Amino acid sequence: MSISGSQGRAIQRQTGLQQQPLVLLLVILLFCGAMAARLVWMQLLEHNRFRELADENRIRLVPRSPIRGRLLDRKGRVLASSKLSYTLYVEPRLVSDQDWPALRDRLASLLNLKPEQLDARRGRGLDRDGYRITLALDLKPEQVLRFREQSASLQGAQVDVDILRYYPNGTLAAHAIGYTSPVTDEEFKTLAEKGYKIRDRIGRIGVEAAYESQLRGQWGGQMLEVNAMGEVQRNLGDRPSVAGKDLTLTIDLDLQRVAEQVLADKPGGAIVVLDPSDGGILALASKPTFDPNFFSKLITTQKEYDALFKSPKKPLFSRAMNAYDPGSTWKPVTAMAGMESGKFPPETKLHTTACITYGGHCFPDHNGAGFGHIGYADALRFSSNTFFYQVGVGVGSMELKKAATQLGFMQKTGIEIGWEESIGLVGDEQWAAEGRGGWAKPGSMPWIPEDMASASIGQSVVQITPLQLARSYAVFANGGWLVTPHFAKSDKDWRLPPYKTKVSIKPSTLQTIREGLRKVVSSGTGAGLNGPGIPPAAGKTGTAEDSTGGPDHAWFGCYAPYPNGEIVVVAFAQNTPGGGSVHALPMAKKVLAEWEKGRRR
Repeated sequence: MSISGSQGRAIQRQTGLQQQPLVLLLVILLFCGAMAARLVWMQLLEHNRFRELADENRIRLVPRSPIRGRLLDRKGRVLASSKLSYTLYVEPRLVSDQDWPALRDRLASLLNLKPEQLDARRGRGLDRDGYRITLALDLKPEQVLRFREQSASLQGAQVDVDILRYYPNGTLAAHAIGYTSPVTDEEFKTLAEKGYKIRDRIGRIGVEAAYESQLRGQWGGQMLEVNAMGEVQRNLGDRPSVAGKDLTLTIDLDLQRVAEQVLADKPGGAIVVLDPSDGGILALASKPTFDPNFFSKLITTQKEYDALFKSPKKPLFSRAMNAYDPGSTWKPVTAMAGMESGKFPPETKLHTTACITYGGHCFPDHNGAGFGHIGYADALRFSSNTFFYQVGVGVGSMELKKAATQLGFMQKTGIEIGWEESIGLVGDEQWAAEGRGGWAKPGSMPWIPEDMASASIGQSVVQITPLQLARSYAVFANGGWLVTPHFAKSDKDWRLPPYKTKVSIKPSTLQTIREGLRKVVSSGTGAGLNGPGIPPAAGKTGTAEDSTGGPDHAWFGCYAPYPNGEIVVVAFAQNTPGGGSVHALPMAKKVLAEWEKGRRR
């Protein structure tokens, strides 16, 4: 029996209608299943995380910064501490636009503030912490007292304490101590995991940065319960902050003060004072300098920042750890290379003349005549260039670099703030063949005798830092040990390896250099160091051409008392022509006089 077309279409519509409830049921079951799976995931698998988020939405922590640990000199005198600064805030969630004028006028009258300034501060919006606005900084004690007497009726306003870093001696030892400044938004993304807050401060350079984890402490705060509108419902309690630990440094405030004073009339320079027995830094000064209290100001203008950071004098740059041409203070290194190589043993005597020709240039002696037939001790005593030209050219660049490496050059010293120091330069054949540090094409400017002659007397292809020179002279002072310069009296034993290591140097080499350095002071170019209140010393003067094109540098390195030194002093006067004996030696002499005075107390 056949079915007509109209009957077939009716059957198809009826079948479709019968299938629709089934499809709808499947869709409903699918959605319900998805919702159930989501609830299971949220309630069982992610329960703890969502509970934390709920608590964070319900509980606010009003942070209280910890007191940063103090920095003390070796005698317990304060180099860095903290001071309290009181700031007036308003919480905008608790003060509507309608309520603000009345609160503003009361605050202005009570605290003797200008209403228009309060309006301007409020108009800047929320602080970086996201829950309040700064209205006034550095309130006076009487203003704080007046506010607290009326605080119950000043709903939405608060006076809170900011703990700022304070350096009582201003610029003194600024490059050694360093400074702190606020954490940036970019830094906060990673530092938040370490417990830092958006209002936190962090050590930037110097000891403040090197010992950040010890000095910073832990944040505390007041826990407040808030409703969905952000309004405070009740105080849930306080979590006290934990103060940072104090840190005792090796710096001697008296020596540091003198070191800064002797640099006062110089265009630039550095003083490094070192304990040769263990590497403890007794003083480290650099000029130009800066006041670290600048970074503790709550508000600074762009003009003030530019004056510091864009100054052509670069006051934040430590000259004590930057590399310069050392001049004749380098000659003990050449002497060591000559004796240790075996080519010029301690008893060697060489004829010195007005000048010696290498390549196409006649390299002169500084007196224009030479000093006759002399040995190492007198060569150091008179600072004979032509003697050391012969030794340096005779041993070659690799032997000179070997001696330099043993004395700690061309490497970081190990000081805690090593990221700030230059490793310097001791040029050699390989360095020249590889392109002279990038300013020549490889193979285009090979090592030549003229390079070696310059290197022998610390010029052109040799650059060292005042700190490196002090470390090397400590080897001669302590009988052949390379020490690690450091600022802090930590739990490390600085007198043991790896911080103090024996230099592979023959006793005869060491003794010859020591005798020569003593002759420099007793009757040579460093004789000006002698005088009342100065212990017997050994040292070396230096006058160096500035390879960058500026005026000459003046150097003097010494240790005292002779023969077994207890103090090393390196004085460096940047671009101060006239000679190391004229400018640098008197600087070191004043430091030594202060040290001797303290030793006799």
